[in-house]
Amino acid sequence: SGKSTLLQIVCGTLRPTAGSVEVKGRIAALLELGAGFNPEFTGRENVFLNASILGVPRKEMEWRFDEIARFADIGQFLDQPVKTYSSGMYVRLAFATAINVDPDILVVDEALAVGDEAFQRKCFARIEDIKDRGGTILFVSHGAQTIVQLCTRAILIDGGELILQGRPKTVVSQYQRLVNASPKSAAEIRARILAMGGEFVASDRAVPIPALDDDGSPVEAEVPISQTGPDVPMVYYDPSLLPKSTVNLEERGAKIRDVRLLTLSGEHVNVLQMGKRYVFEYFVDFSVDARALGFGMKIRSVKGMGLAGAQTIHSRALRTPHVRTGQTAHVQFEFNCGLLPAFYFITCGVFGSPDSTQLVMHRIVDAVMFRVAPEMDLVATGSFDISPLPRVTLLSHEPTTRQRIER
Repeated sequence: SGKSTLLQIVCGTLRPTAGSVEVKGRIAALLELGAGFNPEFTGRENVFLNASILGVPRKEMEWRFDEIARFADIGQFLDQPVKTYSSGMYVRLAFATAINVDPDILVVDEALAVGDEAFQRKCFARIEDIKDRGGTILFVSHGAQTIVQLCTRAILIDGGELILQGRPKTVVSQYQRLVNASPKSAAEIRARILAMGGEFVASDRAVPIPALDDDGSPVEAEVPISQTGPDVPMVYYDPSLLPKSTVNLEERGAKIRDVRLLTLSGEHVNVLQMGKRYVFEYFVDFSVDARALGFGMKIRSVKGMGLAGAQTIHSRALRTPHVRTGQTAHVQFEFNCGLLPAFYFITCGVFGSPDSTQLVMHRIVDAVMFRVAPEMDLVATGSFDISPLPRVTLLSHEPTTRQRIER
């Protein structure tokens, strides 16, 4: 699609054959492996070389160097040629250099997948810090989860053409719809996304995210009049909680239907209570023979962040060996509601092999919307109830024997 080429044009390492790019502020970049560093130079020498490219004076870089070395954490390799580095070591040093020159614009091209979990978390924390200080992050990735987590706005590029832009959750949903399409239907799906794109570019609200106020915060759904008063049940069905962000991916021999949340006694609900167990249920009708089937669910936040889920295809014991044309699968996932009070969405899918290829036979993004009811005197924060037990002890402020003697 030309994403990496576009980033290099933005950074000035390539010249466009037509058009122009205007950049305001100091720009730092993490492009493909090998860009910006001389393999014959040591890591230390490359840090100063990279800084000169970024327009950072050498004196400024000298007092920044210790922080860069500490962040990269590659030890003695800092004084060895970069050509001896592993890909992980290279990205550590490149990232440490880029984010420690206080860039106004940070350009990242798929670099955050390298390194262990601790280093990745450190990278994300620093990127969030740059964002909080008013910096701009231009990030390219195929990782839908990372886009939703990191970005406040997303664009979808296909074949070198911008076909959609707006809120990450909506753009990612349409990307998944396109990338999972068969060759036969891809052109039609692309045309539909492109058709909504013009409207969506003009207004972020053309494809509304459900239950959001004008400032982007969740709107409290109204409790039905019949359920107001002191005897309002904690668990019930609220007809106003209907997702408007639902996306049906292409059906490839399977069709999901009748998706809902139930209590253990079989009541249809979408307002849940913390700590209780529920059942997520759906049916799948098969129009082809298939084997090695898996069924899944994923709970997402309002912003599209994947919070929890289940997938039977990864378990030999739970994987379904085969189905016949005309068969229906009744799928149920019993789970514990460990989520804190907020709005959530559930995506469901079926995976299988109608021929020799494992594929998504059908998936519904944001098939169900639900909320977890508020709780009194709640101590836990975040997304999950970790059952915290705080203990606060006020220590005696009586003077010690020595203090009394000195007085």
